[in-house]
Amino acid sequence: MELKIIDLTKEFGNFTAVNHLNITMNTGVYGLLGVNGAGKTTLMRMLCTLLRPTEGKIICNGKEIFAMDGEYRKILGYLPQDFGFYPEFTVEDYLLYIASIKGIRPAVAKKRVKELLGKVGLEKAAHKKMKKLSGGMKRRVGIAQAMLNNPKILILDEPTAGLDPNERIRFRNLISELAEERFVLLSTHIVSDVEYIANEILLMKDGEIVHRGTAEELIGSVREHVWKCCVEKREVKHFMKQYKISNVKSDAHGLELRILSKEKPVPNAVLEEANLEDVFLYYFGEKAGEDNGAI
Repeated sequence: MELKIIDLTKEFGNFTAVNHLNITMNTGVYGLLGVNGAGKTTLMRMLCTLLRPTEGKIICNGKEIFAMDGEYRKILGYLPQDFGFYPEFTVEDYLLYIASIKGIRPAVAKKRVKELLGKVGLEKAAHKKMKKLSGGMKRRVGIAQAMLNNPKILILDEPTAGLDPNERIRFRNLISELAEERFVLLSTHIVSDVEYIANEILLMKDGEIVHRGTAEELIGSVREHVWKCCVEKREVKHFMKQYKISNVKSDAHGLELRILSKEKPVPNAVLEEANLEDVFLYYFGEKAGEDNGAI
């Protein structure tokens, strides 16, 4: 499976949401990481043919996806940030209904629904009405509906929103299992969602991919930019104005700061081991500024 994005652009009036992207992706898990408003959802909606690009093309195995039409959608599964449902439907009825819309034969659909309810841990909730589900359970139903047609391309927009830590682990394990034979694009602003399962991570900012690579490669790009130092409390405001601060911790001598900086911030600063959260802050974080530099 190959998806090739060529000079892809989407404009809304004078605003450019996606700006001349060029990416080639193959089978495996890709994490699309960025803050809200980076253009992630717009990109995913174009990949799902819900939005037409202003410029550029999306090619799937050599064919343009909008020209493929129904042929493309047969191999596509999509979980939007907010998906609609009938509140009076039970979980099972809702999934069977979506299966019928996707053209899945009833006998196949019933077997597939049972299988997916087991995968997302909702067997006991099969006959529960959708309106009675918690936010996390609804999200799991959304993941199940995206996989009903056993898609070769799975697009998941903020799939773990509302899930507790155990559910997030279940989800990550499920995606890892699915990705052996699929292309999966997972959009999030939560680092842990992609750190352990993504074959490659795409950092998106202001409609552009500003960096891409494995988690190890991205961490390596900031490896010598993460510092730890101790300062007096009265100095913190100054440091927060001047640097990106990923952590502040009290100790016996004052406050310990974790600072992201290309240069050594103070003489007593020592290099710290970097992690993916440091990468996120390095590329997407902001300094506190004049009005927010106090704690």
